[in-house]
Amino acid sequence: MKKLSLPFLLAHVLLMLLVAAVLLPGRKAVDSPAALLVGIVLFEGVFLLYERTRKGRNRHGADIMVILWTFLLLWELLTTKLDRMHPVLVPAPENVFLVFYTRHRELLGGVVSSLQLLLGGGLLGIAAGVALGLFVGWHSRLRGIFFPIAQVLAPISPIIYAPYLIALMPTFRSASMLIIFLGVFFPMFLGTILRVGGIEKRILDSARALCVSGPAIIPKILFPYLLPGIVGGLKVTLTTSITMLTFAEMMGATSGMGYFISSYAHYANYTNVAAGILLVGAVVTVLGSLVGWLQRRLVPWQDQQTT
Repeated sequence: MKKLSLPFLLAHVLLMLLVAAVLLPGRKAVDSPAALLVGIVLFEGVFLLYERTRKGRNRHGADIMVILWTFLLLWELLTTKLDRMHPVLVPAPENVFLVFYTRHRELLGGVVSSLQLLLGGGLLGIAAGVALGLFVGWHSRLRGIFFPIAQVLAPISPIIYAPYLIALMPTFRSASMLIIFLGVFFPMFLGTILRVGGIEKRILDSARALCVSGPAIIPKILFPYLLPGIVGGLKVTLTTSITMLTFAEMMGATSGMGYFISSYAHYANYTNVAAGILLVGAVVTVLGSLVGWLQRRLVPWQDQQTT
């Protein structure tokens, strides 16, 4: 029989305390706890699935669950049971999780709208940054011209000139996509140029010895050489894209996750705001898992080195 770790046991002790706290009556009247209990079951199911699929590799799921259950337990005790928090600024978890049921269509529509912008602007930014970075990085004259320009523009966040782009572009969606594109393109472009310039000379010598030269060296040698770095940086790229997305949606959108949070914050409906924040966290977690899966597929040796 497999021995259970201390964090695993602690996580489930906290889980039982949390469920008991939710089911017991408290000082503050709240909506039905059913949605919160469903959320707890989903969290536990994802955790157990994660533990099952890791197959003995480096695990931190139990430690994360200890933090999650502790946070939810303190949230439940301080709001519902003891009524020690501000009733408007810190809503009860039962009310927040109920938003996912009562407004599920609005939330789902916001996720779809945000993902359309994210994938459109983000994928275009990655593709353009890698393609142009490969071409510019390989030609010394072009590198000498565009590398200094990229060094100046890459650190400047598109958030700074987002209001101008929104006023300049014909539609909000095109402006939002451009903001995401610029936020992804310049770091990817600059990073690709640096990676191309840092390629080891022996690799190029070996390619020439195999009669690989000219334009053919880019798809056959440079791109495979850069692929691990590109894939490895996707999580950072994802974080940048989400930041650009939520900011752009808060500037004047009519749909999306950022718009959901911003619109209800204007009416001081912090129950819906908290639900929107949790939704953004859930979407980022799912996208991060997909990026990790893609990394294991394309560059599996990197995953083995981290275990």
